[in-house]
Amino acid sequence: MNSLRNYAFVTLSYWAFTVTDGALRMLVLLYFYELGYPPLEIAFLFLFYELFGVLTNLLGGWIGSRVGLNRTMHAGLGLQVIALLLLAADPTWLSVPFVMFSQALSGIGKDLNKMSAKSSIKLFIPQDQSTQLFKWVAILTGSKNTLKGVGFFLGGFLLKVLGFRETLISMAGLLGIVLIATILLLPSGLGKVKAKVKFKQILSKSPEVNYLSAARMFLFGSRDIWFVVALPIFFQQQFGWSHTEVGSFFALWIILYGVVQSFAPLLLGKSLKGRAPDGKDATLYVGILSLIAGAIALLLPYGETSFLLVSSLFIFGFIFAINSSVHSYLILSYTDQENVSLNVGFYYMANASGRLLGTVLSGGIFQYFGLVGCLWGSSLFLTLATLLSTRLPHRKTVSLTSQDKI
Repeated sequence: MNSLRNYAFVTLSYWAFTVTDGALRMLVLLYFYELGYPPLEIAFLFLFYELFGVLTNLLGGWIGSRVGLNRTMHAGLGLQVIALLLLAADPTWLSVPFVMFSQALSGIGKDLNKMSAKSSIKLFIPQDQSTQLFKWVAILTGSKNTLKGVGFFLGGFLLKVLGFRETLISMAGLLGIVLIATILLLPSGLGKVKAKVKFKQILSKSPEVNYLSAARMFLFGSRDIWFVVALPIFFQQQFGWSHTEVGSFFALWIILYGVVQSFAPLLLGKSLKGRAPDGKDATLYVGILSLIAGAIALLLPYGETSFLLVSSLFIFGFIFAINSSVHSYLILSYTDQENVSLNVGFYYMANASGRLLGTVLSGGIFQYFGLVGCLWGSSLFLTLATLLSTRLPHRKTVSLTSQDKI
């Protein structure tokens, strides 16, 4: 019963953070595009967000194992509140370096919160219940992405209705309330290990964790090449969409992506035949994604219509959600409770590295080669992810004896 209660508090905290994170991304992107910033410069506004996310995930798991996951979660929420308030300052302060610094705090906060939430689930589920773990991970990850979609919509909508500063202040107040609630309600010392974890253990992983993390890097890089900067600007340039329309598309895409993630165990039920996912499933779905991205890049120049593009990207999102859900389960199945925060932190460091690379390429490739160039880049990344996924074990469980050898 306590496990269910703690899971609910962790999930609610993660949900609240996710809404503000999605809204902030859309607010910054649309606001600064409206001010006349070119695509590559907008991409650099998010550079520190992704860069510090890489560093946070690399160190966050080690810190969480020493001080407890509840403290890293509280730190993440607090940093997001500070980032929101900084961006709500006098508009004359909003230079590129100032925004990059604020985004750095937001990136650190986001990945501390995510690492803490994902790692905590492993502590709530008995180690022999792999299918149950897959279901709980899918629910948390899917619901988070659904609410991130809500955040994208709110960012575009509230920018028009309330304005930039007023929206930021409102979100900071809401998240502050959540922070106080989690401090009061979550148990202390969650995920803290008794033995001192050596710093060098951060990079000492089993082969399964290394291959999965590398595949994860290219998977999320493949999405963000076209998703982060290129697509919203393309919609406004080519189709003349408004802020609300752009925000609504991204909201719907992320919401449906999250719904598919939540129901991944049910959707994969027949193909899995009662077993948990393995490397074969990860390889299959990322291979399909590579073909879809290449097909969209081939067809788009011959039919540059909103219907073709939007429908194709929703198909991409469906398969991407299945593959991402399988990944989220596998990283937890490849570790034990004692090393969960270290391995999850390392895995999400690779995830953030892919997002960093994808964000920079999204602005640069789009500025010089357009959306089609971004899609070809996406297909290349997915091909690399497929090759790496072939090295993952094709069986239900993996050996933990090699875990974190020094």
